[in-house]
Amino acid sequence: MTHPRATWLSPATGERLAAGDLMRRLAGQDTVLLGERHDSAEIHRWQLHVAAALHLLRPDMRVGFEMFPRRLQPVLDEWVDGRLDTEAFIERSGWYDVWGFPAEIYLPLFHFCRQQKVRMLALNCERALVSRVGKEGWDAVPEEERDGLTPAAPAGAAYADYLAAVARRFSGQGGMPAGHGAGDLERFVRAQQTWDRAFACNIARALDAAGGERPPLVVGIIGRGHLEYGYGTPYQLSDLGIAKNGVLLTSDRDEQDLDAIRGIGDAIFRIDTPEPPAERHARGASRTSPTERLAPA
Repeated sequence: MTHPRATWLSPATGERLAAGDLMRRLAGQDTVLLGERHDSAEIHRWQLHVAAALHLLRPDMRVGFEMFPRRLQPVLDEWVDGRLDTEAFIERSGWYDVWGFPAEIYLPLFHFCRQQKVRMLALNCERALVSRVGKEGWDAVPEEERDGLTPAAPAGAAYADYLAAVARRFSGQGGMPAGHGAGDLERFVRAQQTWDRAFACNIARALDAAGGERPPLVVGIIGRGHLEYGYGTPYQLSDLGIAKNGVLLTSDRDEQDLDAIRGIGDAIFRIDTPEPPAERHARGASRTSPTERLAPA
């Protein structure tokens, strides 16, 4: 079926969706998770537009980011409170050490939160924990070293198959090495589930902390591989008792295969053809500041 630019499509039916109706429906959820490809500026622009639309409908909103480990929550609070300028925020958050993609493709989202006083949430855990769980298993990590996480609900067979396909796709391309075996796949699944659970635990923590009869809406800025088909973070959220979760995704394809996308999310938005992917910087490498890169020539 055709999927024209600037339209929403239902993966369940293949029908076009009216943007206003879709946003009003999703504003009634506990979370709305916006899947991304980290290196796509076009997707980050789309995330900003969706977040702004939802904010009009649910002003009591939080925006959670995969990009920040939980220890950086005080820095996010300082930023939203107006106590840091852009340069200080990028430096204090250790952006290029903990994430690495160009800050300028995320800054419009960060400035939206600051301008509208929307609390930002640090959803990630420490990378060392993910590596350790992948290699040794969850039970090998003492409770005090789990970064506040609880064990992930076990992956179903469908998610394991999904991750195996991801591993095959990235073999020899910076992902799992070519010729990986069953043990490598098991480690990969454990690592992915640690991230899935981290995002879910930190969203749940924020909702619990807010209290009240109607907690705030949490909009999640998360890699789409953790969201598609409800396997990753949505599954872990449900395990934590948070069942009203929406998932929105993008596509730059003119045509969609309904059988392939059925169940992938609540709706897919057709974006422009993205620019070339943004380059991820090596951790710790020297670099110019985001304001220098954004300055006019």
